[in-house]
Amino acid sequence: MASNSSLKMLAVLALAMALFVQGSLGEIACENLDKDSCAFAVSSSGKRCVLEKHVKRSGKEAYTCGTSEIEADKLKNWVETDQCIKACGLDRKSLGISSDSLLDSCFTHKLCSPQCYDSCPNIVDLYFNLAAGEGVFLPKLCESQGANARRGMSEIRSSGFAAPGPIDSVKYKTAAPISAPAMAPYY
Repeated sequence: MASNSSLKMLAVLALAMALFVQGSLGEIACENLDKDSCAFAVSSSGKRCVLEKHVKRSGKEAYTCGTSEIEADKLKNWVETDQCIKACGLDRKSLGISSDSLLDSCFTHKLCSPQCYDSCPNIVDLYFNLAAGEGVFLPKLCESQGANARRGMSEIRSSGFAAPGPIDSVKYKTAAPISAPAMAPYY
C-alpha cells in the first residue's frame, strides 16, 4: 500500500517537473519578444506575433509585441531568421499583418523566388493564407510572375471577384431634357 502511494507521488512529481522544464526551455510568448524579433515570429501556442506601435503622451513612439488571432500552420516556437527576412524582401519593423504587400510586384517577385519560397516555410505559410483570404492561390500567383504578373495583381485588388458584364448590348432611349422649376425670387 505504501509503495503504491509513493509510486503515485513519484509519477505526479515527474509530471510536474516535466511541465516546469518544458515551460522554462524556449517557450515563445509574443509579449516577451522585442521589436527586433517580433514580426514574423510564432508563439508556442502556434499564434502569430504582431508588432504594434503606440504613441505615449509625451509623443514618443513605443513598440510592443502582441499575439494575433492568426494561427500558423504546423509551426510553433519560431522566430524568423535574418536570412529569410532578407530573401523574402521583408522588414523586421513591419507593423501588423496585412496582404497589402502582395500588391507590390517587387515584393511578390522576392516572395516567389527560390531563396524565399523553397527555404522559408513560415513566411510562405503566412502569405499563402493572406493571399487565400483575398481569393488568390499563392502558387498560381508565383507562377504568373513575368508575363501575367499584372493580371495576378488585379485579382488581388478585386479580391478575386469580378462583376459579370451584360449578356446583350444595352440600348438607352434618348428623351427630351427635363426642365427644372424656376427659382423663387429673392427679396
